[in-house]
Amino acid sequence: MLFLVTCVMLLLVVGHLPYLQLSTLAQSPKLGKNPEVDMNVTELITTKGYPVQSYSVITEDGYILGLYRIPHGLHNGKGKGPRPVVLLQHGLMASCDDFLVNPANESLAFILADAGADVWLGNNRGNVYSRRHSRLDPTKLDFWQFSWDEMAQYDLPAIIYYILNQTGHEQLYYVGHSQGTAIAFARFSEDQELASRVKHLVALAPIGRVGHIKSPLLLLLVHFAEQIKLFLDIFGHGEFDFPEPLHRLVAGTLCEEWGEVICENFIFLLCGYNPKSFNESRVDVYLSHVPAGASALTLMQWAQGVKSEKFQHFDYGEQGNLKKYGQKTPPLYDPRKIRVPVAIFRGGRDWLADTTDVEWLLPQLNVTHDIYVPFYEHLDMTYGFDAVTRMYKYIVEILMGK
Repeated sequence: MLFLVTCVMLLLVVGHLPYLQLSTLAQSPKLGKNPEVDMNVTELITTKGYPVQSYSVITEDGYILGLYRIPHGLHNGKGKGPRPVVLLQHGLMASCDDFLVNPANESLAFILADAGADVWLGNNRGNVYSRRHSRLDPTKLDFWQFSWDEMAQYDLPAIIYYILNQTGHEQLYYVGHSQGTAIAFARFSEDQELASRVKHLVALAPIGRVGHIKSPLLLLLVHFAEQIKLFLDIFGHGEFDFPEPLHRLVAGTLCEEWGEVICENFIFLLCGYNPKSFNESRVDVYLSHVPAGASALTLMQWAQGVKSEKFQHFDYGEQGNLKKYGQKTPPLYDPRKIRVPVAIFRGGRDWLADTTDVEWLLPQLNVTHDIYVPFYEHLDMTYGFDAVTRMYKYIVEILMGK
């Protein structure tokens, strides 16, 4: 196990050393048979014929977040009347690309736009579209001194209020995946004014308490979380990500030339096993867009959650907690205080949003729907080619009032 962690650390360090010229290993300006490997969010949208608008949202603490909008679908641009406004929020180490990397008829963002929704795509601080700050430098440690607490406290309100101001709507629909649900549960339990602006919360692979995760790769990272954080602080300025040349090398060479099955099984080891819903011909596309960036502190907070089996704020240690919170232990988030209606979408083979943890969460929420697919793993909610019939059709019904 230590060998694997050492390899991960070395990959991260090697990728940050410019004199090794990893770019020479990925010289081709366009890698592979799937052109989406090299596309950013605007290209993923426009190449499928959809309109896109981009915005920059500044949080209260100065982070500048990339926000994108698909205002309408392919054939309903001239429709009259208000469109339901929906915000899609990604999970850990991901970006809004997660909702765009399948064909248009299988990607949630395009499906909702074609159904008549005004679709907004959020990005949390630190990912590839939100690596800016009004004062701080993303190549310095100070920029990366945040956990997902700050995403809940600052990013989520900034994004939601920005969208409402732009559209003139009083409320929006919120669709979160994985960590995107956790920051919503956290913030809506503590900010009733913000929660009142959400008409319905759609939770894909809902995350709160994470004491029962089964992913061997994540359990390994949890075990060595302190060492990995120290390593990243020293060599990677507090950031967890694969640099672009290394990222392209993995997606373009390992997955395309050496074997899609190897990369597919890496995803299964991380998230759960379900080959029947996974399009292995697109694994290079998926892995070229993930990981999209995260802070070491965000990973640390999830490691703390696994060990404590509690849905809580970041644990700074007894003295740090006294200074930050005025108590020796970090405050707990209380899902019972969430008044927003919640639609749950979950899978029986999800190794991250484990059934035991999800069932702890459910009785505390105002659940309107509980859609359970026994063979779904954690990423099937975004990558599964059959999600359109097993999950997305119900999301369309919720948003469009059908």
